[in-house]
Amino acid sequence: MSDDSHEQSGHENVPSRQRRRFEGISSRAYEHPADRSALVALRKLSGFDTVFKALSGLLPERSLRLLFLSDSVRVSDAQFAHLNAMLRDACYILDLEKVPPMYVNQDPQPNAMCIGLDEPIIVVTTGLVELLDEEEMRAVIGHEVGHALSGHAVYRTILLFLTNLALRVAWIPLGNIAIMAIVTALREWFRKSELSADRAGLLVGQDLRSSMRGLMKIAGGNHLHEMNVDAFLAQAEEYEAGGDLRDSVLKILNVLPRTHPFTTIRAAELKKWAESRDYQRIMDGHYPRRNEDKDTSVADSFRQSAASYASDVKNSKDPLMKLVGDIAGGAGDLGGRVRRGFGGFASSSPKDPGDSPKDPKAPQDPKASKDQDAPPSATGDHPDDDRPDGNS
Repeated sequence: MSDDSHEQSGHENVPSRQRRRFEGISSRAYEHPADRSALVALRKLSGFDTVFKALSGLLPERSLRLLFLSDSVRVSDAQFAHLNAMLRDACYILDLEKVPPMYVNQDPQPNAMCIGLDEPIIVVTTGLVELLDEEEMRAVIGHEVGHALSGHAVYRTILLFLTNLALRVAWIPLGNIAIMAIVTALREWFRKSELSADRAGLLVGQDLRSSMRGLMKIAGGNHLHEMNVDAFLAQAEEYEAGGDLRDSVLKILNVLPRTHPFTTIRAAELKKWAESRDYQRIMDGHYPRRNEDKDTSVADSFRQSAASYASDVKNSKDPLMKLVGDIAGGAGDLGGRVRRGFGGFASSSPKDPGDSPKDPKAPQDPKASKDQDAPPSATGDHPDDDRPDGNS
């Protein structure tokens, strides 16, 4: 890319490193299939439309903008000029016509967000600015511009508001049940949207190593000399494959309250996408355009999402996902697999008195000897008799 092409597009002060521009790119090019389908499902959630319409008029967006304007530093050519150059560059790469305002907020916690109802606002914390180098920060800003291009800002703002609201009405009987149902659905979508935005950040930075370094720093701080990319990715593989069914359930419980996927998982997902044919096609200039978005159908989104989930289940090493795959494939002895998966619970629970070994010298019941040739179900030795009780 030449500097002349940047000036003609109104994007100035951009880095000189050559990177590909994706003119007219649709967010569908990088969005995770589960991101689109989760958002469609969210819109169909009972009560969501009512809540959305009500909140659209109640959320103090003007107050939010005034708050950042008055108590944060607005990025411009005069303030945080290097961040302003990255922001303009990211908008140029993804062909986002209107550059959203960006603010730096004093907060030692590394974080960035894209919020707003009418127009997106990007906010980065001082903790993040101080943690990342230039190329790592470029990927993060591209991540947030990806959120803006995908139209995620509206729903992310609503989630932040509803999460705070749920805490305030928790004392009201049944007051937060409906809200928490929507919050849970929003969080599920939010996590998938992060995977999409990570891909957008890679398209902007076009340097997988920088994207990976940024995620590693978010997880372990500014100690790259103490970290290793391969070992970091091995953590994700161990997390997915390790343990038994109990661990699978705990993973679900751990992730439910989170808005972001775990960092090692994000790194593994991004690396897998960077090595995929889909990413290479985009880099070769073959990607869906925004002017084609009107011709896409909801059914196509669901089909792509279903195919993605099916592939994840098939290739997953997680014990629960393997079990789901076995059920879908009609594998036998699933009861035995479930019992073995929860074997730790079974071994720690008291055994039924009837299962205790008998004294060989004890007198034998004549009726029992007649039943020795009976099928297992008649003797109480059915496989399900060894399953742990409901209290485990």
